[in-house]
Amino acid sequence: MSSPQRPHTQRVVVTSPRTRAPRAPRPYPASREIDEQSELGAVYMRSLIRTQRRLGLLLCAVVCGSVAALPLVFTFMPSVGAQRLFGLPLPWLLLGGLVFPVFVLAGWFYVRQVERSEREFAELVERS
Repeated sequence: MSSPQRPHTQRVVVTSPRTRAPRAPRPYPASREIDEQSELGAVYMRSLIRTQRRLGLLLCAVVCGSVAALPLVFTFMPSVGAQRLFGLPLPWLLLGGLVFPVFVLAGWFYVRQVERSEREFAELVERS
């Protein structure tokens, strides 16, 4: 048994006639609110600053916490501190050599993320 054939129907997209109409301009664009330091502009700026502060504190906590943990590891696990690599003690290599590239990478990551958040903020301001 075969199923009955359905007649071929063509799909039609139905849209509102106002979809292509330009949006009514706001009386005050968000950039003007920021420039004039109005209450709304202050809210926008606090949002951007809060985002950047949160990122900075989080990154600082991670980097400083991991660097501060190294001496604790060497103190409480003397076998790790006694290891030698390339003829040098492991603590010297880690604290003297590894820390600086970690700081540079953390700085690079922070700048990259802050620039991204500023781009998103600028797009938000332009859209509103």
